[in-house]
Order: sequence, then C-alpha cells, then structure tokens
Amino acid sequence: MAPANAQQAQQQPQVCAPAGRKVVDAVSGWLRVFDDGTVDRTWTGPPEALPLMQPVPPYAEPRDGHTLHDLPGEPNLRVYLPQVANGERLPVIVQLHGGGFCISHPSWLMYHQFYSRLACAVPAVVVAVELPLAPERRLPAHIDTGVAALRRLRSIALQPDDSDNDDPAAAALLREAADVSRVFLIGDSSGGNLVHLVAAEAGRNDGADNWAPLRVAGGIPIHPGFVRAARSRSELESKEDSVFFTLDMLDKFLAYALPEGATKDHPFTCPMGPQAPPLESVPLPPMLVSVAENDLVRDTNLEYCDALRAAGKEVEVLINRGMGHSFYLNKYAVDMDPVTGERARELVDAIKSFVSRH
Repeated sequence: MAPANAQQAQQQPQVCAPAGRKVVDAVSGWLRVFDDGTVDRTWTGPPEALPLMQPVPPYAEPRDGHTLHDLPGEPNLRVYLPQVANGERLPVIVQLHGGGFCISHPSWLMYHQFYSRLACAVPAVVVAVELPLAPERRLPAHIDTGVAALRRLRSIALQPDDSDNDDPAAAALLREAADVSRVFLIGDSSGGNLVHLVAAEAGRNDGADNWAPLRVAGGIPIHPGFVRAARSRSELESKEDSVFFTLDMLDKFLAYALPEGATKDHPFTCPMGPQAPPLESVPLPPMLVSVAENDLVRDTNLEYCDALRAAGKEVEVLINRGMGHSFYLNKYAVDMDPVTGERARELVDAIKSFVSRH
C-alpha cells in the first residue's frame, strides 16, 4: 500500500533533494527517485493542476445524493453510497485507479468528482481501492490487491451484522446496499489494465465456493495502458497536449512497474501479444472499453478490442471523439468546456447502460 502520509507528502512542495540523497531518475512533475530507493511524489508541475490532486475527506451526511465512507483494512477501500429507497440493493462498481501503477490516490478530487457522479447516475455502490505504488512495489502487487479487494467485499457481504470490523457502521451500510452478485470492475488508464488482469485472475479461481455470492458481471477499462514494445502509430503521431500523459511518463512508469527485466510486451501491458496467454483461454466477463480518439495509446487500445472480438469475447467499444487520455478526470474541462462536458456525459451514460444490461 502507499504510505499513510502519501497524500500529505504530495501536497507539501519539496523541490530540493533531502540532504545526503541524490536524484537518480525523475518523471517531470510527478515523482523523483533517490539513490537510496526512496521516492518523492510531490507535485512539481503546473500549480493550477494541484487542486485536482487534493484529497476529499469522507462524509456521513448526504451531499449531492450520496455519502462517502472510508473502510481501512487490507486493502483500504473508499465507498460511495447513493441515497436509494430502503431495502434497494445496488450493483457494485469497483474502481482501480490509474497513475501508471506509480502515482495517485483514490481520494483525489479528480477521481472523486467522476465517481461520486457515477454512483448517483447508475445508481451503484462505488468502491474505490487504494493500490500499491511502484517502484516500491512492482506488478503483480497491484493485481493481488485488486483480487484482495474482491475478497474483502465478499467477506463483508458474508459477515453477520454484529461481526467485528474496522468500521462496523460503514461496513453494515455497504452490506445492506450492495448486490455483490453484480460487481463491475472499472479502471482508469493503468487501472484499465487491472480490470483485465483482475477479472482474469478472479475467473481462473471461479470454483463453486470460491467467490459466491460475489460475481464479476462486467469490466470497464477506460483508456487502458495497453502497449507494445514497438511504438504504435498513435504514439508516434498523437500530440502530447497534457502534463497528465506523455510518452516519457508512459515509458518510465512502466519501467518502474513491470517486473525486473520485462519489456512492454509483457502480458501485464500487452495482453493481446504473443507473450500473453491466448485470449480464448482467458476467462473474462463482458467488457465495455472506452477509447479516446486523441489518446497516445489509441491504436493499441483498439487492437486489444479487436483481439477480444477475435477470441469470441463479448466486448463493446465507446470512442470518445476528439478527446485525450483520461479527459473526464479533469473537472475544470468537464465543467467549463461544453464538448468535454458532453463527452463525459456520454461516458457516464454508456457505463449506466452497460451495467443495466449485465
């Protein structure tokens, strides 16, 4: 897991290297790696982007039709509960956050503004998972944590109301509201990779008593970080118009996150490639894949969708016309630019429709 003070550290500018330590590598704006192996994730990019990374505290009193609860544990969970009629049970959307496996936290405003909206629009219980961060913890740690989150949801669903829990009140609310027979994995960017990888892992262990009553009913990778070692045409031709996703970030984050010695052809980043198990053999639920038209990794995203179809998997594709990578997480653009706002609405509507049909 990320250290408990990670959020606070990211908000405290520390431009100079601490005494006695030397910066050996960096990703502009996002992180610095020191010669002793420690990492500083203080944001040093454009200051106007910093508010998107501020943590939103939980609240038990309803706001905009929902409440927000933190459930500390293994792993830490953040739960959005929309207000619904007493006794109504809702599907569960499990969010696996992006950040190239190396940065970000589910409490950040950029995630909060989208997933609080999604919880009310579907409606669904949204459970955001705090993932480990590379390079301190490389893959498959993130996959293991995603599977552990499903295990924890199942455990909570099976617990009696008076059982011991880190936060019995919040766990009871989750247990009462959640229909864990309809769990949907959703992930942003590298979290989109985890949707595929966690769903596959859950499917491989789908014995009679392994998961019941929990069932993964669908997966929603949004702008997943699927790539190959060789550059795609969109990587070479697309304009890098955002500090939130550049080729340098893509290369360095994956070098930090993949197992030592692996290339981007590894199954974690290229599940449609020759190093990965044949997709026909991979147990996957129905998928809704969102692809941004102007994304650096657009072409490999589309290649993944084509490979799913060729393998006989159920897949729907939503193209976000005129949009770049993870555009919907930029609250300012969504609120102020009519086109971006409309594309975000289309994404929410597509997710709502997909969940309602599975």
